[in-house]
Order: sequence, then C-alpha cells, then structure tokens
Amino acid sequence: MNTSEPSGLRVLISGASIAGPSLAYWLDRHGFDVTVVERAPGVRPGGQAIDVRGPALEVAERMGILGELRARSVGMRGMSVVDGDGAELYRSTERTVSGGDLDSPDVEILRDDLAEIIVAAGGEAIEYLFDDSIASLEQHEDEVRVIFESGLRRSYDLVAGADGLHSHTRRLVFGPTEEFIRHLGTCMAVCTIPNFLGLDRWQVMHQMPGGGMRGAMVMSVRDGTEARAYLMFDPAEPITCDHRDIHGQKNLVARELAGDSWQMPRLLELMRSAPDFHFDSASQIHMDSWSKGRVVLLGDAGYCGSPLSGQGTTMAMVGAYVLAGELKAAGGDHTTAFTAFEKELRDYVRANQEVAITNMSLRRAQLEQETGGSSAAADALAEADAETFAAVVTAYTVKDY
Repeated sequence: MNTSEPSGLRVLISGASIAGPSLAYWLDRHGFDVTVVERAPGVRPGGQAIDVRGPALEVAERMGILGELRARSVGMRGMSVVDGDGAELYRSTERTVSGGDLDSPDVEILRDDLAEIIVAAGGEAIEYLFDDSIASLEQHEDEVRVIFESGLRRSYDLVAGADGLHSHTRRLVFGPTEEFIRHLGTCMAVCTIPNFLGLDRWQVMHQMPGGGMRGAMVMSVRDGTEARAYLMFDPAEPITCDHRDIHGQKNLVARELAGDSWQMPRLLELMRSAPDFHFDSASQIHMDSWSKGRVVLLGDAGYCGSPLSGQGTTMAMVGAYVLAGELKAAGGDHTTAFTAFEKELRDYVRANQEVAITNMSLRRAQLEQETGGSSAAADALAEADAETFAAVVTAYTVKDY
C-alpha cells in the first residue's frame, strides 16, 4: 500500500446533504483539493429528523461537532398514537417513532440542521458550487473530465457521487436507477408546518382506517416554533411520478390520504403551502460494486438502507470517514482505496439494510397493536426490535487513519 500523503489530488463531490459535506470535511483534512457541487441554490432546507448513532457519534466527536449536534437535537419527550377523533390510544415517554429509545446516547437532529453544521465545520478551503450539477463526465486514464450544467468545464482526479437515492452520478456512470433500486412498499412525504397542535417536544401519530402504513405523524421542532409533518401511505402500484415534480407529488399524497380522519384534511392543506417538501418511496440501493474507475458512490447513492433502517445518516457519516481515510492510507491510489472502502463496510451496510426489512414488519405489527389499544403488545414488539437493532448499530468500530 502506498502510504505517502496525497498531494492536492482534486476530488469532485456531487451532493451537499450529509454524505457529501462529511466526505469533503475529511478529504480536506487529509490534504485533498475538494469541490462540492449541489443542484440546490444552497444547503437544502427541510427534511425529516435523522439519527446519529453508534460509530457516527465517534465520527462526529472526531470532527469536533458532537457538542453542537447535542445542543441542536430535537429533544423529544415522548409520543402518542391517536384515533380518528383524536382520542389517545397509546402513550410512551420511553421511545418515539422517529428516534427510538429516548435513553440512548443517540442524537436525533433535523436533517437540514446537521447538514448546516457539517458544511460550516468544513471551512472555507472547501469549494461549494451551488445551483449547478454534473451534466456529463468522461473518464480517462489519469483524470475525469466534467461538464457542468452551467457550462463550466473542469478535470478532477476523482469523482464521488453523494447525491442520494436518485443519484445522477450513479445514472451517468453505472446505469439506470431501475437496475439498483428495491422498493419496500411504502412512501413518505415530509414538510415543515406550523405547530398548530401546540406540541412540546412531542410526537403524535395517527393511522387512518383501512390498515397499512397510511396516516401521519407530527412532531414539534425548534422549541415548538414549528413542526414537521410525516405523511405515509402504501401505494397500490409502484410510484411512477418524476422525483422532481413537487406539484405532482403533492397531488399524489393528497389523493392517497384523502379522508376526514383526525387532522388529515388540515395536514394536507398545510402540505400544499409548506415552505419545503420532500417525498419518496422507502427504497434501498443494492450494487455489486460502489465504484467504477475513478468514480465512487457514497451514502444513499451507493447503499441506501431507506428511512426504515434508521441508519442512513450513520452509514453516510461513517462511509465518508472510511472512504477519506482509505484514500489517505493509499496515498490517493483510488483503486486500492475503493477496494478497501468496500471491504471495510460491506458487511455493516448489508446488516443495516436487513434491519430495514425487519423494522417494516415490526412497525406494521406494532401499529396494529397500538391502534387496537394494546400498549403491552406494542412495548413487547419494540423491545424485541431494540435488542436486534442495538447489535447492528454497534457492530462497527471506527478505525484510526
């Protein structure tokens, strides 16, 4: 292995959510020349509450941001499940739908807050190209030539795709999304709404009549000054709308969740005017290889576990740390580094993807028990799930590079 220091190798990262800025942080610290390109005009607002767990807590500590993460956590106190009239069926001050056990060391934080913290931690040496994206890239023996949508042309030594489930980088280099995506049978929209329920660090969940994961969860955030609404349903057929067609997605959610159960009409009305809106199917990405030539995929772009895993953020942050570390250890030799990156994380990723499948089954059973008023059965399911989940979360130990 070449252990010499990488001397200013140029790396382009596509995507500025969690995986991309995390990779940029570590590559910059290891002496690489880093550029991040992001289609949005800035760090994207909104998104769900996400969890930093297990080895990602260690990565955050090494980045010097763990204290800030804890200070800006959502700080949930508990959750309720209500029926169509708003009557409480179930209550817990030990766990929540979005974050799991409240007595764990995990940090639950809004996605946009975490992205903002990581970008700021990276510092001014990292170049961000907002409101742009990769139009095409051409691999050569010693470089990757990139043309951006803006018309800008540059060459890089390496390109990393950290641009999510519908990764454009993956599509350009590896092939259509359909070759790698596996839908898990449910869809979810997330948007910011006023805290009209007056929640105080609390979550309320409602399952609409008819069974399945059809309903909503509302949680207060930012000291109760706003709330995030989660709107969920199981589509009868695979979703075919464009993942960038926000208007079409809102219409789809409104059709699927039509009805006067609980606060659903009000939530759908607020969704229409929400300042941010994110929608997608709960899906996974499975690939035989996360790299091809000088291009590598990271986070959801390469190995999405779906929100049902509860581990997407952890896999993104840990993956960024490992990828940058292996590139450092290999002195910038991408062939050696990419191989080591996959060898290091394959089993961990596979275990987390399997957790998502288990979580979906348990969550469906748990919802049936909760809406039937059986809190004891719900607690039993949650405890059984927690033991397995904890084992997976702690299955990876962060290396030193």
